[in-house]
Amino acid sequence: MASRADNIASTLSLANFSKATELKNRIWFTVGALIVFRFLSFVPLPGVNPLILETLYAKSAQGGILDIFNAFSGGSLSRMSLIALGVMPYITASIVVQLAASLHPALAALKKEGESGRKKLNQYTRYGAVGLTAVQGWFLATGLEALGASAGMQAVVYPGMLFRVGVVVSLIGGTMFLLWLGEQITSRGIGNGVSLIIMAGIVAQMPTFIVNLFEGARSGSTSSFTIIFMVLMVVFLVLFICFMERATRRLLIQYPKRATQKGMMAADRSHLPLKINTAGVIPPIFASSLLLLPLTITQFAGNSVKQDTTMGQVIVTLNQYLAHGKPLYMTLYALGIVFFCFFYTAVVFNPEETAENLKKNGGFIPGIRPGKNTATYLDYVLTRITVIGAAYITVVCVIPEYVIAQTGMRLFFAGGTSLLIVVNVTVDTITQIQSHLLAHQYGDLIKKAKLKGRLR
Repeated sequence: MASRADNIASTLSLANFSKATELKNRIWFTVGALIVFRFLSFVPLPGVNPLILETLYAKSAQGGILDIFNAFSGGSLSRMSLIALGVMPYITASIVVQLAASLHPALAALKKEGESGRKKLNQYTRYGAVGLTAVQGWFLATGLEALGASAGMQAVVYPGMLFRVGVVVSLIGGTMFLLWLGEQITSRGIGNGVSLIIMAGIVAQMPTFIVNLFEGARSGSTSSFTIIFMVLMVVFLVLFICFMERATRRLLIQYPKRATQKGMMAADRSHLPLKINTAGVIPPIFASSLLLLPLTITQFAGNSVKQDTTMGQVIVTLNQYLAHGKPLYMTLYALGIVFFCFFYTAVVFNPEETAENLKKNGGFIPGIRPGKNTATYLDYVLTRITVIGAAYITVVCVIPEYVIAQTGMRLFFAGGTSLLIVVNVTVDTITQIQSHLLAHQYGDLIKKAKLKGRLR
């Protein structure tokens, strides 16, 4: 039988949405913040020549790890804008802090302090983001000068120390502003701010790739069958991702009967949901970054490494075997995704801590003794559902890579990783909108009940 919440959720409609004034204000604030983000992506860094940046980027960084960062930043990196690095330094710093909090005793104790500990960890994450942005900005400035000189293009108007310092300061300001904007979206808008910024950058490039796809069909370079197949595959992958991201393994939790002044209370039952994909989109990002690193180093090295040397021959061989669609690349990519799925799941979910919390609250899994046996059982279940989650992420990420290699069209621009991010963020945002509508409808019901009570 459907619960009261399910009955109310089934009656949600556009009429209820029009009455939710606070929700509409939150949505408009989110849209305005994302528009500001898109405007900033077209503001170039001081001291660069925006007329030749796109050509220089296409010659030097296309296909490497910077291509992924460029997709996540909405093309800001190819235009060398103030937010060229986007929020990627913050994401990298947050991952490092999370790993350190799981491995270092002092940070692990800080993590258990509650809200105060969480604020300190967030502060450490911001410091790390500033440091990473400064380092990446410095190498970006020096690499831009070197690439412009090697290609015979004056991408930098006045190269030198002043230009490098200006780029570093500008990039730090742009990244910190995006973090502030993301926090404002989270608190005053709808959805997770940082995730929405990343999704907006990916979605902003979709019209360009769709136009290129149909332009290829018009010119005859792409067959109609290929276009239909790719569209159907995208639809299937989106539906498959939505299904798998909502899939959970629910473990029954039993609480004993409690004695009160009115007598014995019935035993409570609850469920512990374990997501099939606990690691999220972290595994494909890490795996693709590691695989594309040799190719990116070669592209930035340019003519500095001679091909007749041993190092040059090794780099050329790596470029041949680690290209998109090659069997070695696909195999290593799939193995990397599987490895990081298990690794990050082990970092995020701690069976011992969960079993201890259940024991403190008097909860237990039927048929399993509390304590160590419960932790062993949780680890047993989590390992098996992680196998399913790793296989799911591998299929979603490897299939677009294979199609890109066979067709030569980067429809998914960063592979299945972008598709995962877009679908995940969209599903989470829609869920929050439904929660706001449900809360608004509950509020209306409470007001009506109070009004009827007063009339009586």
